[in-house]
Amino acid sequence: MRNIDIKQTIIIIELLLILIVSMAGALTFGSISLSVGDIGRAVADTFASGVPIEAPGQGALHDIVWLLRMPRILLAACIGAGLAACGVIMQAIVKNPLADPYILGISSGASLGATAAIMLDVGVALGENFVGIAAFAGAFAISLAVIFIANMGGRANAVKLLLAGMALSAVCGAFSSFIIYFAEDKEGIQSITYWLMGSMAGAKWETLAVMIPLTILAVIFFYTQCRMLNLMLLGDETAVTLGVDLHRYRQGYLLVGALIVGFAVYAAGMIGFVGLIVPHVSRMLVGADHRKLLPVAVLSGAIFLVWADVLCRVVIPQTELPIGILISMIGAPCFIYLMVKRTYGFGAG
Repeated sequence: MRNIDIKQTIIIIELLLILIVSMAGALTFGSISLSVGDIGRAVADTFASGVPIEAPGQGALHDIVWLLRMPRILLAACIGAGLAACGVIMQAIVKNPLADPYILGISSGASLGATAAIMLDVGVALGENFVGIAAFAGAFAISLAVIFIANMGGRANAVKLLLAGMALSAVCGAFSSFIIYFAEDKEGIQSITYWLMGSMAGAKWETLAVMIPLTILAVIFFYTQCRMLNLMLLGDETAVTLGVDLHRYRQGYLLVGALIVGFAVYAAGMIGFVGLIVPHVSRMLVGADHRKLLPVAVLSGAIFLVWADVLCRVVIPQTELPIGILISMIGAPCFIYLMVKRTYGFGAG
């Protein structure tokens, strides 16, 4: 056991160092290449002057580092960590290794909220971020609806949650298509399409002030629930014999997961596959025990999305590729490879 703990600690420390180096290195990439010396000078000048880092007009170097690249790198790390954590949780809730944060209809709810905001001006009074706010509201509302429907006719279980999510996802997709079909707004359709592709370009320090604490608190909360998450993999019958009723835990985890996904959608649009692929790879590294799996998945997700965002900025010169497209291009082949390479269940590794 002690050797296993030492191995786990070493893996986490290595991933943490890789994340720090990745975030620092990501600052140098973009349409304007910066050297390590440029980054160091920008940081030193900002702290020496005492000017708030978010203050504009402090020079081109300051603005590139502190207003453009640093916020999006931090946002990418936050969203990557949050989606990976939610992927682990959703896979435990529904006992399905193919689950991801969007499988319970959350993505379709967000899409419907964004569609209604863009095409029908729903929530326009909320300010310039009304599309993201509407998407978050849609995601969270669908999560509540999934729980409500799954509890109809008896207590919710993994299968009922999955079926309720699939049904509501289809309903939301139908309503989104209905709105788009009758709106006849070409500019609105283009806006929806771009938003659904996902992007870190809208990252702001004000958004990070919410995202960073939320992600950290959610990950800490889920880590304290590792015993219950492990029990979920054994099934409700086994849990009952141990004196544990998983019903309320499953619903609580779903709501917390929806909160993270909703804010991720609010901040960066739709980004798929992170919550599906990262838990798979992490489970191969450290096994299915959530005490080991969760921190490795969180750090791996952050690293993955930081470098995915870098690729989006540099793969096509003078153009930014939407991150959702890149993630899908990477994620789908990787997922097929994992399925062909190794068939395993939650007890693998």
